[in-house]
Amino acid sequence: MGDNVVVSSNMELERLLSMKGGKGEASYANNSQAQAIHAKSMFHLLKEALDGIEVDAPKIPFVVVDLGCSCGSNTINVVDVIIKHIMKRYEALGLNPPEFSAFFSDLPSNDFNTLFQLLPPLANYGVSMEECLAADNHRSYFAAGVPGSFYRRLFPARSVDVFHSAFSLHWLSQVPESVEEKRSIAYNKGRVFIHGASDITANAYKKQFQTDLAGFLSSRSVEMKSKGSIMFLVCLGRTSVDPTDQGGAGLLFGTHFQDAWDDLVQEGLISNEKRDSFNIPVYAPSLQDFKEVVEADGSFSINKLEVFKGGSPLVVNQPDDASEVGKALANSCRSVSGVLVDAHIGDKLSEELFLRVEKRATNHGKELLEKLQFFHIVASLSLVQ
Repeated sequence: MGDNVVVSSNMELERLLSMKGGKGEASYANNSQAQAIHAKSMFHLLKEALDGIEVDAPKIPFVVVDLGCSCGSNTINVVDVIIKHIMKRYEALGLNPPEFSAFFSDLPSNDFNTLFQLLPPLANYGVSMEECLAADNHRSYFAAGVPGSFYRRLFPARSVDVFHSAFSLHWLSQVPESVEEKRSIAYNKGRVFIHGASDITANAYKKQFQTDLAGFLSSRSVEMKSKGSIMFLVCLGRTSVDPTDQGGAGLLFGTHFQDAWDDLVQEGLISNEKRDSFNIPVYAPSLQDFKEVVEADGSFSINKLEVFKGGSPLVVNQPDDASEVGKALANSCRSVSGVLVDAHIGDKLSEELFLRVEKRATNHGKELLEKLQFFHIVASLSLVQ
């Protein structure tokens, strides 16, 4: 993108938003190790949810969907865990497994090419169950990509057995309009994120999250098979009742990232207005925020709903090396927000911004490793029968 490209409205967000593609240093593929560790730590909860699926008769095909798949190997690993667990359940009952379809879904701007290059080759469907389960270098499912927003319908009615979504539902469909309107009392002046903002601004974000999650649940309630299907959801969460305290997300986007934007303003590289017109479209809900929307929708029964301590988003080889910590934080920020920053201020200024994020984070390396902890909302839901 050129240096003068601007995200002109929230209508552009769906077209632009994606994790940073490719396989470069700041790409999501190379900066999602923490997500992989966090997902693995919750596999026991995922398998527990999968045990609620009925496998008394083969369903053809058995359909698994990962929503917000992004472009790294994490989504492939999760789908593999899901399908192999279901296969083992069929095996335990002495039943032949069905054929499996896996759909990887994300916004159209997602780097599906990189994702598909990571997919292992398809296993021979004529092999035995034991060979399928042992085929770590092959996949035992048919794969396809589905571009589109998960806040709307994506699949035919009653077609999906398992919906999985991790680390995605905290991304809003848009920045609340009142937050970007200068004349609004919710205008987020001087900030690029909800963390530390006014209560009015925070409530605008909360309402947007609730609207988005309601649309998500409404769509999935139509697409899930009516009997024996489950949905397993993980998103950033917070332990504070105060929505202006966004916890780990606040430390990621509301401290050194925020200060780097202020640096650009003070150095005369961008205007106050340019900074104030940028907002990270993320909201980390509380358990109550999430529960209220599920209960208001009424289509789903809650099998499990809890806050899970995920740990740090920073994976470093040498924790005592402050420069490595600083680079890890800058790359982590850039991998998830870089596309939006590039579109708002252009490539060159974006480079300057993240250099400042890295410098500031390096100066607080030890503090970041100690304090930067993520909490996740974990939900297992089934359709009300």
